[in-house]
Amino acid sequence: MIYTVTLNPAVDRELTINEFAFDTVLRASEARVDCGGKGFNVSRMLASLGARSVALGFAGGKSGELLAEMLVELDIETAFTWIEGDTRTNVSIVTNQHDRYLKVNESGPTISAADLRELLAQVEQLVQPGDWWVLAGSLPPGLPQSVYGELVALIQSGSGQAILDTSGAALVQGCGARPFLIKPNDSEASSLSGRPIATPQDAVAAAQKVQLLGPQNIIISLGKAGAVFYDGQAAWLAESPVIEECNPIGAGDSMVGGLVYGLSQGRLVAEALAWGIACGAATASLAGTAVGSADLVQSLLAQVKITKLETQNVLHG
Repeated sequence: MIYTVTLNPAVDRELTINEFAFDTVLRASEARVDCGGKGFNVSRMLASLGARSVALGFAGGKSGELLAEMLVELDIETAFTWIEGDTRTNVSIVTNQHDRYLKVNESGPTISAADLRELLAQVEQLVQPGDWWVLAGSLPPGLPQSVYGELVALIQSGSGQAILDTSGAALVQGCGARPFLIKPNDSEASSLSGRPIATPQDAVAAAQKVQLLGPQNIIISLGKAGAVFYDGQAAWLAESPVIEECNPIGAGDSMVGGLVYGLSQGRLVAEALAWGIACGAATASLAGTAVGSADLVQSLLAQVKITKLETQNVLHG
């Protein structure tokens, strides 16, 4: 089974206007509501590929109920931990030309110690050998930065495999629990390693540094250039197919969805990464919040090029 965990989900509301103006009333020409959260985006990509997943996380109030309803409509099973506060709502205002936007994110409801204990108990009960768990996104108020580390340790003590996709202190502390894999982007990996990343070879050097923090495998996403995978011994570059990019938002989450899909099918990480790159490219090629279809992903998969890279010991360099 594949599980996704989104600790700070949101209802995303987007309003489209002709142009920005202040101190006046603007009329929206379009309005849409989506389920927001990195783990949910992963589940959406998996559903598009025909793979089942269960979405976990904290949800509360009418916004939480709406979130659950939207996921069910997308054929995604949920197993939320219900809390007293309201799930946050994030608001985006974009122009018709999509050349300017304003986005305001709420911080989210405060999670109590009892809420966290309930979630941890749920994870402990669910985890089985061979399960894949994607832990993704920011932390809501009330949770310690160590929470991802707790979840990774709990999952992997039950012989599941944890993939961690977050940033900052939560990522650093999560790495200490030795997750199966982390997926920072080039900027996050540069901050973690203290090394600039301008080329795939730079990404390999950064990954060697980052691995000292504890993760077993590292994928550093490089945007349109693809991604670099490092397993502690060897490194590979997965080059993205050429597409006409429409909306890169969510492409990184689709990449994780394709990756965990490939891993759940028993493929090696380097092979599963090709699925991830194809899924990310498929989503980036579509307008709005759509994720790539299985047919589109399959057509792009053949264009993903995997190349083994040279590795050198830079740990003392």
